[in-house]
Amino acid sequence: MNATLGRDVFFSFFMFTADLRPQDTRYTGVLIDHLKALTDMGYDGFDVHIAAQPAGVDHKLEVDCYSGLKTAFERAGLGEAKFTTNVGTTRTFDPTSPYEEQRGQALSYLKSRVDITRVLGGDSIMSGPFIYPYGVFPVTDTDEPIWSDALQDWMRPRYDAARSVFEELVEYAEAREVKLAVEPVKSWETPPPNMVSEVLDFLEGLEHAQGGVTIDTAQVVMESQGPSVLKENIARAVGQHRLYYVHISAPDRGAVKDSWIPWDVISNEIEPVYRGPYLIEVFNAIPPFDSSMRMARRRFWRPGEDDPVPGRDSAYDVARAALEELRQRTA
Repeated sequence: MNATLGRDVFFSFFMFTADLRPQDTRYTGVLIDHLKALTDMGYDGFDVHIAAQPAGVDHKLEVDCYSGLKTAFERAGLGEAKFTTNVGTTRTFDPTSPYEEQRGQALSYLKSRVDITRVLGGDSIMSGPFIYPYGVFPVTDTDEPIWSDALQDWMRPRYDAARSVFEELVEYAEAREVKLAVEPVKSWETPPPNMVSEVLDFLEGLEHAQGGVTIDTAQVVMESQGPSVLKENIARAVGQHRLYYVHISAPDRGAVKDSWIPWDVISNEIEPVYRGPYLIEVFNAIPPFDSSMRMARRRFWRPGEDDPVPGRDSAYDVARAALEELRQRTA
C-alpha cells in the first residue's frame, strides 16, 4: 500500500501495450523490466488489458497462457505485484446480441476474463466497457448511423438481452472473488453506456446485488451530465457499495501532471468515501490507440522498447510525475 496515500496506487499498461502477448517469452522479459521499474517508483500494482482473440480460440488455453505469464512474473521476483484487468466486449463476443447463441459465446468469453483476472491478481477487479461491444456503432438497414433518441431507444432491448448474461457472470465472478466494475466510456469512442448513471441503472436492473462501476476522471469530464449529477452518482454508487474502481486520467489521456483533472471531485467527493485503489491511466501514442483515439501528440518513448529521445519525456518520467501529482493533490 502506498504509505503517503494510505491506499494502493496502480499504473495502467496502456502506456506500453494493448496486448501482453503471454506466449511471447521475449516480450515477457520486456514486461518484467517495466514492472520492476514501476514498482521501484512506488506503484503497488498494475492494470493490464486482456486482448480479445478470434472466436475459435480455446478460452482454457488463454487462461493457461496467462497462468504461465504469472509464473514468469513470480520467478522474476514480482510475486507480490498486484494486478487488475481491463476487458472489453467485441462484435463477436456480444452479451447484448438478440441471438442466444452469440450471447452464450459472450458469456464464455467474459467468464474466461474473470478466470484470467483471478490468475493474475487473485482477489481483484475486472474493469472496462464490457456491456455493449466497444466501438461498434449501430447502423440502420440502409447503413445510416443511429444517434441521439434513436440510439437510446435502440439500446433498450440490448440492455434487456444482456441481463441474463450478467446475472450469471456476476455470480460466477463473486464465487471467484473478482469484482466486476463496468466502465462508462465517452460517446465518440463507443455507444452507451457512456455515463455513470447508465451503468448504475443497468446494474440496478439485475436480480443479483453485486456488480459495480468504474469512475474515470477523463470520461466524466468529457461525457457527463454535470458536476452536481456526478456528485449524486458517486453518492449513489457508494450507497449501493458499487464504487469499485477509480481511474485518474487526463482528458487527452496523456500526462497526468498539470492536466485538466477534476481534483476537487477526487478530494471532496471520492477520497472521503472510497477505500479502493486509484489507477493512473495514460494511453500512449502507440497502436492501436494512436489511430483509434486520433492522437496528434507525440509518443512517450518506452525504455527498453523505443530509442531514447533527448528532451522528450519517457514513459517512466510520465509515470513518476503522475504518482507525485496524485500524492500532492490528495495530501
